[in-house]
Parts: sequence; structure tokens; C-alpha cells
Amino acid sequence: MQGEVPALLREELAEVISGGVLLSFGLVVCSIAAIRWRSGVRLILWLGIWSTMYGAGLLARSPVLTAALPHTIQASLLYVRTGIAYLTVVVGLLAFLEVSLGRLRFFIKVLIFAGTAVAVAGVGWFASGGSENAFIPLNTLVAILGVCLLIGVVTFKNLSERFMVLLNRRVIVFGTLVFATEALGVNVAHSLGSGTPLLLDNLTFGVLLLSFAYVAVERDHVNERRLVAIDNELDLARQLQFSILPTTVPDIGKLRIGAAYRPMTAVAGDFYDFIPVDGKGVGFLVADVTGHGVPAALIASMIKVAVGSVVPWADQPREVLRELNRILLPQLRKQLVSAAYLWVDTKNRVALYSAAGHPPLLRWRKGNLERIESNGLLLGVMTDPQYPVCDLTIESGDRFLLYTDGVIEPENSSGDSFGDNRLEQVVHNNQGRPPSELPGQLLTEIEAWQPASLAQQDDITLLVIDVV
Repeated sequence: MQGEVPALLREELAEVISGGVLLSFGLVVCSIAAIRWRSGVRLILWLGIWSTMYGAGLLARSPVLTAALPHTIQASLLYVRTGIAYLTVVVGLLAFLEVSLGRLRFFIKVLIFAGTAVAVAGVGWFASGGSENAFIPLNTLVAILGVCLLIGVVTFKNLSERFMVLLNRRVIVFGTLVFATEALGVNVAHSLGSGTPLLLDNLTFGVLLLSFAYVAVERDHVNERRLVAIDNELDLARQLQFSILPTTVPDIGKLRIGAAYRPMTAVAGDFYDFIPVDGKGVGFLVADVTGHGVPAALIASMIKVAVGSVVPWADQPREVLRELNRILLPQLRKQLVSAAYLWVDTKNRVALYSAAGHPPLLRWRKGNLERIESNGLLLGVMTDPQYPVCDLTIESGDRFLLYTDGVIEPENSSGDSFGDNRLEQVVHNNQGRPPSELPGQLLTEIEAWQPASLAQQDDITLLVIDVV
């Protein structure tokens, strides 16, 4: 017995080493796919699973390794070996599916369905007391059809360009032909009554696997470069968007002004601007485009251009909103814009306010917080909407707040919104804080309200205007 085991181990050494290498390679690849998970790495994941299953199957067939295991594990190992024998083909087809296009995907899905059905039948038959190899011929037929399909597509350039996502066709053609040639040789040799080394099977499978891995890595590299390019473009877009926002607040003698702007993503759909007139009056505009990201940011840029056309009506909130609606309506398509406009005339000590589907204006006066609503339709709904205007007197000590709904919508871990009440409490608790500091304090309160693991859910804009 002492001499038989080493001899048997030497015979199986190549098989055990092949299984260990493929198993280790597969586990490493699966780990990489999990760490870098996104839709583009599914091919890497399937290749990892494919290699892991193939390697595990080789090790499970080793009598020396299985003999060293406890009897309870040996019994379950038979089921694992049977499942791997049937499902390896299915996983390989799933990897093939990730590099396919058009009608080819339909045929591969048919083979995946057939392979899964054969696997279920084969494992079920074995579990009920039948032979573990009863459905292997059908499983082999599915594998042969899959290989033939792969050979047929990759061999002809016009077909591979039409039905596969390949950056370097030569590599996968080489891997496929090596694998197919060896498989054909094995079948011919078996038909003539002779065998072939199992190591050769494992090596050619490794060549096929590495050709697919090359395609996956190359595609992932291209995707990485594309993402870097997109990030660079978004960074430029962010810089451009911030360039359309005011860099300073207007120098109006009797007003102190503070502003905060925090986009949810690189670019945002929020916008604010000031329209100062003759040093005595100034208009404050806050707008919020529905949606997020680049489409909303493009509309916000259009609003900046449109603001230049409303300067003649700066002291007429109704006309400002109507003119913005007229300019934006043909460009908005399916998007809408909420907006609020406050005109403050420090000479005559009056303010005019109107809004288009926007959160209310807040006024802090003598220890009380008032909610002032004067809303019309959102911009972009109809051709000639009407916007009611609210006339207000202003006094020394008044504080006005204009904001977008990103201020009040953040939720805590219990799902409760920051809300109007919380906003009013923050304003009340910081009534002595200057307008240049209040927006920053409010952002701090919002951050504290939200769970640290939860990303910002909307763009945030806030203007604070104090009458002094």
C-alpha cells in the first residue's frame, strides 16, 4: 500500500496540478469581478466561475484526494462532481453570451436553456438512484453545438464583426481553433480505440479560457479608458456649470446676501442668479429642473442664457417668469422647471415675489417665520401661464430664504424627511448667524440628518437675504 499510493499520485499529479491551477485562477478572477462589479464585468465573472468549476471537477475526480476526505464528504462530493459535469457547459455558454450580439444571442440562449434542462434532468436522475452519466451524451451534444456555433462565428470575419463584441478577433480565433482541434482529435482517437492524455484536454481548455479572458480584460480596459474620458468631460462640465453661477453677491447697501449651491452629481439641474439694478434694487432667481445629471444641467445652462433677456423686467416678477417660460418652452421637451423670483427694492422698502411651482419663500421677522406662497404653473407646461405676485413690505431685521426642494427632502435612517419644520427650526436656532454663514450651517444640519452611508439625493440651492 505504501508503494501504490505514491505511484497513483504520480499518475494523477498532472491532473491535480491542472485542477488546482484552474480552481485558484477562477477564484481570483471571481474576486476581481466582485471588487470591480458593474455590468461590464459579467464576462469576467462567468470566466471565473467557469474556471473554478472546471478545476473543482478535476480535483473531485482524483481518487487520491477524495480518499483522503471523510466518508460524509465523499458522499456529497459525488453530487458536486455530477453537478459540475453538467453545469460547466452552461457556464461556458453564459460567457459566450457576454461577447455576442443580435440573433446569435437567441441561439446561445436556446443552448443555455437546453443545457440547463439536461443538467436538471441529469442531477435529478442521479439523486433518485440512477447513473451519474445517464444524460452526459445529451450534455456533450449541447457542448458540441456550442463549440460549432463559436467556430462558425469567429472563423469568418464578417460574422464575428456582426455578431460578436471583439476588439482583437485573432486571439479568440486561435483559442477556439486549438480547443476544437484537440476535441476533434480526441473523438477520432477514441473511435480508433486509442486514448489521449488528459493533460492535453486541460491545456487546450486553458488556452480557450485564456483567449476569452484576454477578450474580457481588453474590453474592461477599453471601458476603463472610456470611463476616465467621461469623468474628465464631466469635470469640465462641472467647471463650466459653476462658471455660469454668480461668483460674488451683489453689493447692495441695505442687504446682506449668502448663497449655497451643492450639486448631487458632477453637474446639476439647480440654478440661481442675481439681477441687480441701479444699486438700489436686485432680483433673486432660484430654479430647479426636473431630473438630474447632464440633461438637467443643459436646461440650467439655457436658463442662464434666458436670464439675459429678462433684465428689462427685473422689477416685475410676473413678467420675468412669463418670459422665462416663453424662451424655455420650445427647448424643454419632457422636462419641467420650478422657479421662484424675489424682487427687493431697498429704496422704496418693498419686495415683490412670484413663483412657478416652487417651495414657498420664507420670511423671518421679529421672531416669527412666515411661509409666503404665490405659485403659478411650472415653466414648460403651457404657452401663456399667469403668475400671481405677492406685494411685501420690508423692514430692518427681515430675513428671506429662497431654496430648492433638495433642502427639505433628505431623509434620515427612519425615512423621515428633513422637512419644512426642521428647516424652520434651524433658521430659528441660527437667527443671529450672518447670511454668509447660515447656508453652510444648514448644509451641516442636513448632513447630520442623513445616514453617513446615504448619498445626497437631490441638488441643493439656498439663498439668504437680510435687510439691514
